[in-house]
Amino acid sequence: MACSLNIFSNLKGEINSFLSKFYNTNLDIYENLKWEKLYKNPVEMVDLIGAFIDNSDKFDINLWICLDEDVYINVTDKNADDVIKYLFERYPL
Repeated sequence: MACSLNIFSNLKGEINSFLSKFYNTNLDIYENLKWEKLYKNPVEMVDLIGAFIDNSDKFDINLWICLDEDVYINVTDKNADDVIKYLFERYPL
């Protein structure tokens, strides 16, 4: 099963602004209020989670990850470090 990282926003353009800054390109997803990326190796989520936390005060977005079917974890400033540690423990390199 592939794991997913989901970003949600109530404001048009927020996800586009965040991801365009992260990927250093314009993704042209201005109208989207939801974005999802699937990962075969969940440890690869760590960079995007880190960027989300570092910029959480600049963008009105929410980030959720799904590691097991139908179980979603809301990543916040308070739990991000624990989520990242858990990813490395559960999916060692």
